[in-house]
Amino acid sequence: MLLLLKIAAWNILAFGALLFLAQLAAHEAGFWIGRRQASIRDAPADGVGVLVGSLLGLLAFVLALTLSFASERFNERRLGTLAETNAIGTAWLRAKAIGQSRGDEIARLLEQYTILRKGFVQAPPVAAVLDNLNNQTNVLQSAIWQEVTAIVREQPNPISASLMASLNEVFDMTASGRFAFELRLPPQIFWLLMGLALLGIASLGFQLALRGSRTHGLAALVALTWTVVIVDIVDLAASRIGYLRTSAAPYEWTLQGFHSETATPARQ
Repeated sequence: MLLLLKIAAWNILAFGALLFLAQLAAHEAGFWIGRRQASIRDAPADGVGVLVGSLLGLLAFVLALTLSFASERFNERRLGTLAETNAIGTAWLRAKAIGQSRGDEIARLLEQYTILRKGFVQAPPVAAVLDNLNNQTNVLQSAIWQEVTAIVREQPNPISASLMASLNEVFDMTASGRFAFELRLPPQIFWLLMGLALLGIASLGFQLALRGSRTHGLAALVALTWTVVIVDIVDLAASRIGYLRTSAAPYEWTLQGFHSETATPARQ
């Protein structure tokens, strides 16, 4: 699976082309076996048709299951970025409302924090880059927490407490977002999907050979359809490969709000 993921990370279309060719090869293998079986003895095509139909039904179920899983993961990442930027915006406004140098310092650090989080969302699937971004994020969290701790000690009031609560929510959202971006399609489900796709197209070729019919166009159409669905599933489930990437627009909007003349109203 690691090799396939590397191919998908390099180019998702190359992964799709490889999957399409593998299905065509599996269909030809199934057709060759079926034609050889038919030449040896008369094989009952009707019974094979029931088994092939059952196998294709199972494949359809697995496709629907994995597509639902991948779609949920994509929505989690998308909604997570929106929730995190809302939390950052609230914390920034409350830091500005403190009315002292430490509050302004927290607001400045939160601006840097937003830039880092935007970079995390847009980062390529390179471990060194991600580790560097996560380390910088941890350093900023420590710096921000030192400032808010000093404020709470100097001014133990509801305003400083609300700022601490907002910052704690920001850090929680960051941890949740990092977890969401780490989630991917489980290897067992991935290989089940790949195996069923290849086995299904091979059994279809076997059945056609028993019936004495050969339809290259139909086999290619079926393989292409399954390839498109599987590629979309892999693209949706993976956070940093393909074209269906999580947008960093909420972070850009938040940064624009920091430097606008009129601040965004505080979120409750």
